Amino acid sequence: MRKKIFSDMTDAMKNQDKETLAVLRLLKGAIQLEELNVKRELNDDEIIAVVNRQIKQRKEALEQFEKGNRQDLIEKTTKEIEILSKYLPEQLSKEELEKIIVQVFDEVKPTSNKDFGKLMGKISPLVKGKVDMSVVSTMIKEKLESEVKE
Repeated sequence: MRKKIFSDMTDAMKNQDKETLAVLRLLKGAIQLEELNVKRELNDDEIIAVVNRQIKQRKEALEQFEKGNRQDLIEKTTKEIEILSKYLPEQLSKEELEKIIVQVFDEVKPTSNKDFGKLMGKISPLVKGKVDMSVVSTMIKEKLESEVKE
């Protein structure tokens, strides 16, 4: 993963693709900062987590730009998210995610909303990096509410 990001950065320099180069330089900086914090080279899963954080930051900024009606920044930030998304594993579809959640619900057999932590604990490793965890959280809460009431 690391080699791919750095080689893509080199390609962007050669092709004078300033947008991609700027985003990859920021990503490289974020990776290097994280490596300084943990005092070792990051593995692919950790790099994916850094990419996810970068995307999350941009999505939060995007919301603010939309509130401020800043079309120029909306387009720039959307493009940055697209560039960063190339470095994530293939994302799960909603149907695939629902299947995993149903499977874990059958395993855990939750009896109340207090079982949310157990469910997240089992589902997180299965979907980490493949889907936005806030979506997972929302889906689990909805399913819990419907299952517990029945």
